[in-house]
Amino acid sequence: MFKSVTLKDVAAKAGVSYQTVSKVINNKANVSPETEKRIWDAIADLRYTTNYSARSLRRRRSNTIGYTWEPAPPDQSNPILDTFLQSMFRAAEEKDYYLLCFPYHADDKNLLKVYRQLYDTGRVDGFVISRLNYKDPTVPYLLERNMPFVGFGRLDEADKSFPYVDVDGGEGVAQAIAHLVSLGHRKIAALAWPEDSRVGNNRMEGYYQGHAKAGLMPDPRLVSRGEGSSLVGFEATTRLLGLPMEIRPTAVVCMNDVMAIGAMQAVQQAGIQVGRDFGVTGFDDTPTARYLTPPLTSISQPISTIGENLMKRLIEYLETGAYPEPRCELVAPMLEIRESTAGYLPAKE
Repeated sequence: MFKSVTLKDVAAKAGVSYQTVSKVINNKANVSPETEKRIWDAIADLRYTTNYSARSLRRRRSNTIGYTWEPAPPDQSNPILDTFLQSMFRAAEEKDYYLLCFPYHADDKNLLKVYRQLYDTGRVDGFVISRLNYKDPTVPYLLERNMPFVGFGRLDEADKSFPYVDVDGGEGVAQAIAHLVSLGHRKIAALAWPEDSRVGNNRMEGYYQGHAKAGLMPDPRLVSRGEGSSLVGFEATTRLLGLPMEIRPTAVVCMNDVMAIGAMQAVQQAGIQVGRDFGVTGFDDTPTARYLTPPLTSISQPISTIGENLMKRLIEYLETGAYPEPRCELVAPMLEIRESTAGYLPAKE
């Protein structure tokens, strides 16, 4: 039979009196940070609650939102992250909130512990998360612990268990395929991300859907997978250009602008003119895309709007106890057409 957890259970686990636990919960205790942390850890472990939520039990607010991301290599900039952060900073500031940023590393096994420490010690009121991939434990962990959060991204199309805003990457790539087909391209390659990338696979859905809508059969030999770097883009495109003429593509869609830059370098190094002879499209529409030679056709995401949207959603929940509708939102990107796909002259049959 289920037994409800009491203050005395929490006190026994934390090694303090139940009066001390009550005072900590009501923010009236004068105890050491170590003791307070031990009490909140015990509350979380035992899932102690009353008729109030665990959040309201603490009866205090830091007015701070936590956000973490995986740092890029030292030699790579991340303009998308910069735009995302700036938009969240602005939206938080408008409501007298702050943003606490803390990087994580792929081999870090303690990230969930960091979430717990930041929340249970009152340093943050909730989280914005964006590292959403297959089998990632973050979402179930935050849901189980009843920690407020919103996601930039989703786990799968059917999942509505948490509030999120996501970009329909597949729709964006499908737009790029339709554009290339309209110019006369029929053999279109893809520089894709590894198969364990949820975002990459979502974008590749658009590659296959775009071919199907155009009545084309994609050639698996024209799909190259790798990390989203310019070096991978350069090497993969060099291999594609070395295929026999009956297979060799006349255009390539890339999963980000960085790969597209490498692809353009490979095309130019082969003595082929980007745009007229070989089409290249990117994804993200980074600030440098329009200043490349030639300017890059790319899929634009409303990153700034999304960052503001996520922050406002979370703050509204913290202030009112309810997320605004729609709880889950899928945003369509837009294809920005430039010279890297312009002026294509199909070879005569």
